[in-house]
Amino acid sequence: MTKMQYLVVGSVLGLFLILYFGCETKPPGQGQVEKTRALEAEVTDVNLLIRAAHDNMPPDQMSTVQAIQQALAKATEDSVKIELLKQLSGRWYENNQPAIAGHYAQEIAELQPSEQTWSIAGTTYAICVQKSEDQKVKTFCNQRAIRAFENAISLDPDNVRNQVNLALTYTEMPPANEPMKGVLMLRELEQAFPTSTLVLNSLARLAIRTGQYERAVQRLEQALQLEANNMNTICLLAQAYAGAGNQAQASAYEQRCRAEQ
Repeated sequence: MTKMQYLVVGSVLGLFLILYFGCETKPPGQGQVEKTRALEAEVTDVNLLIRAAHDNMPPDQMSTVQAIQQALAKATEDSVKIELLKQLSGRWYENNQPAIAGHYAQEIAELQPSEQTWSIAGTTYAICVQKSEDQKVKTFCNQRAIRAFENAISLDPDNVRNQVNLALTYTEMPPANEPMKGVLMLRELEQAFPTSTLVLNSLARLAIRTGQYERAVQRLEQALQLEANNMNTICLLAQAYAGAGNQAQASAYEQRCRAEQ
């Protein structure tokens, strides 16, 4: 897996861990946040996931992973470790193990903390939440995705994409005591960023999922006025109009959607 393929993971969702920065890079109050999070019990151990996944990996892939792990154990420079961690993350992602891929992406973010590295870790864990059928693994990835996106936001508070991804992570697995938390976060973002097509598209997608097709159409038409060639908006409009029973509009937007794919 090349570095470019690893970076692609960061854009798969297009949207969607304890911070281990040096003292010089921590935002005010971050140290206390880390201590609190370190006490939180996770539902599974990533080492258990790795051991279980080893049994299902093809032998040639397994030998490659083991060679990278051995090289990583011997590496002393952070730059070398980061390149090896990218390879590990990519290998596990290729083998449909986004939880493990996220773990190694998180290790990169801990060695090289930035908005981008934490965003990639969060996105990889968010993919795990969407794909995994094991509830413990989903919960594990959900917890870590939230922490990763929070870290990304702390480093770049003005980046709306990370805020949207954090909100969407909460909508995938709503907290039991705050079932509407993700939706409310998106609505707050709509107020703060009224011209963001990303926010409007995200709210529209949720509306489609819950059968609120007219509301979805309203937000998507607003987004289309802001960005006429946004293909996410156009493809979502095909779904929204179909759900609303407007087949003529649905077909028109479906044709535009397919033309760009």
